[in-house]
Amino acid sequence: MYDGPVLDNHLHLDPVNGRGVEAAEEFARAGGTHLNVLNKPSWHLVGDVDDEDGFRETFELTIDVTEKADERLPGRAWPVLGVHPALISQLLDRGYDPDEAAELMQAGIDVAAAHVATGPALAIKSGRPHYEVDDAVWEASNAVMRHAFARASEVGCAVQLHAEEGEDFEPVAEWAEAEGLPRERVVKHYSGGYVEGVIPSVISHRDELERACEGEWPFFMETDFIDDPDRPGAVLGPKTVPKRTRWLAEAGHEEALRRAHVETPARVYGVDTEATLRR
Repeated sequence: MYDGPVLDNHLHLDPVNGRGVEAAEEFARAGGTHLNVLNKPSWHLVGDVDDEDGFRETFELTIDVTEKADERLPGRAWPVLGVHPALISQLLDRGYDPDEAAELMQAGIDVAAAHVATGPALAIKSGRPHYEVDDAVWEASNAVMRHAFARASEVGCAVQLHAEEGEDFEPVAEWAEAEGLPRERVVKHYSGGYVEGVIPSVISHRDELERACEGEWPFFMETDFIDDPDRPGAVLGPKTVPKRTRWLAEAGHEEALRRAHVETPARVYGVDTEATLRR
């Protein structure tokens, strides 16, 4: 049976409206050891953002709750900070044009990159809308994403992408490489069991996890838990990755679990989940 680290690669902890650290404790009680904690969209934490200070406030809230979660885990919790791509629609509704919205979002990416450079954050979050938008918004969103790749290359970190469904992200991987970021440092959040070009962070549904385990490519497991009191188990609850890890171990997927929880975190983020489990 697999008895190594258990990482949820994409989970939210909301210290303003949600359960916050309590959800991390539930994850640990279920057998989880490590968390990558993504900041919730800025409008959920601090309201409207019109300058870098709004992003700083959003990120500081996430850093603080992640540090508290870190104290309650047998392993580590790391913040992953950035700008949710749906912010562009929020800004358009408030009177920004696409280029103005992209400029503000890029400023938020810069703040996130600074937190990586100075130590608190592990990686950057970016992406593009997963819903239909017009060409100008799509182009502006891609510009923000490419800016995130460039800044990640400068500070030496990975980028988690919130983007549309699908398996072909080869063009996105090529954009990352053009900005100096290796494609293996680009992670597709809320992925199916396989994607082309970048690293899948597989939403922990049984069928998609089985598909990932049956291949030989690197992958992560995630819940995308959103920590919303009105939707307590959405998207998946914090116990899901530990429970799915046990289920996959019972099915004989120990090698794949080591890939998800040890080898891929080392390859993408440069973290040692085994060494940090023994701290």
